[in-house]
Amino acid sequence: PDLAADPTLQTNEQRVHRRPELLKRLGEILLHYKADELSASLEAAGLPYAPIVRPEQLLDDPHLKSSGGLVPMQTDDGATADVVLLPLLMGGRRPGVRQRLPRPGEHNEEVLGALANRHAA
Repeated sequence: PDLAADPTLQTNEQRVHRRPELLKRLGEILLHYKADELSASLEAAGLPYAPIVRPEQLLDDPHLKSSGGLVPMQTDDGATADVVLLPLLMGGRRPGVRQRLPRPGEHNEEVLGALANRHAA
């Protein structure tokens, strides 16, 4: 059935009430699409969306590249690495990076200590 034409799904309240059923049905529908096909359809319809990707895929994301969502940062050894900025605007601007990239293992003691204290409580 056409979900958009379903009279029992016309309001947000109705859709929220039937959320488990809708998630199952939408999952079944979306299984038949490849990600690029679905993206093209959503773009053509003017619908907002964001693909769910693995962290390493973010560095190749065309939207992040075109929107300024990636910035190069210098590492301690002089190389550069792209860093993903927070996906929000404050005062019409995207917050930048506040501090340098940590060195590998730099915060291990703090993190492991906090975890040990959390489990001891």
